[in-house]
Amino acid sequence: MAESPDDTAGHRARLRRRILGHGGEALLDHELIEYLLALAIPRRDTKPLAKALLREFGGIGGLLTADAEAIARVPGMGETSAAAIKIAHAAALRLLQADVTERPVLGNWQALLDYLRADMAHHTIERFRVLHLNTRNMLIRDEVMSEGSIDETAVYVRQVIRRAIDFGSAAVILVHNHPSGDPSPSRADIEITRAIADAGKRLHIAVHDHLIIGLHGHVSLRAQGLI
Repeated sequence: MAESPDDTAGHRARLRRRILGHGGEALLDHELIEYLLALAIPRRDTKPLAKALLREFGGIGGLLTADAEAIARVPGMGETSAAAIKIAHAAALRLLQADVTERPVLGNWQALLDYLRADMAHHTIERFRVLHLNTRNMLIRDEVMSEGSIDETAVYVRQVIRRAIDFGSAAVILVHNHPSGDPSPSRADIEITRAIADAGKRLHIAVHDHLIIGLHGHVSLRAQGLI
């Protein structure tokens, strides 16, 4: 039986009191999404829709990082409610990004990994990005260089080095995701990393690392002794 308007309003009031009194940890994943959707769709019971979204995208991480058009295609969703989901994701990324930009990256490694996982681990296509650092290892630019298919993306050594010169980068960190979830490096990953490192060395641009992000963890090619 569907909830009456009074029941729905009472339920939302209880969710509101819990989050205001005890923070986000007081709500389950579907309750967080339910209340967020309620702000965009105020005259509707949004619990079934929240549960449907989490099923469709495999959990809250997959939902927040999903493409807005894919979210909007779920029955019951639309542009306004999809925008509410993407606003929540953008706010979370801003918070994590602030931790990365405030201190030298090499001394703040866990914050960097948290930011990259939140942004990339759930992507369904491969994305390659370059983090540009100054001489103090502070982040000066975070640039997505290319996006590809479900399992590959084009990366060009000349393009990476040219952008590093444009930004006056003293060092870079290469990052890409594996949509399969397995962050193990491929032969191509190792070869392109070494090619960029060799090209950068001639221009005194260091490649500190190449991080591969997957749903099941991450791999540092530096830590693996592959650079």
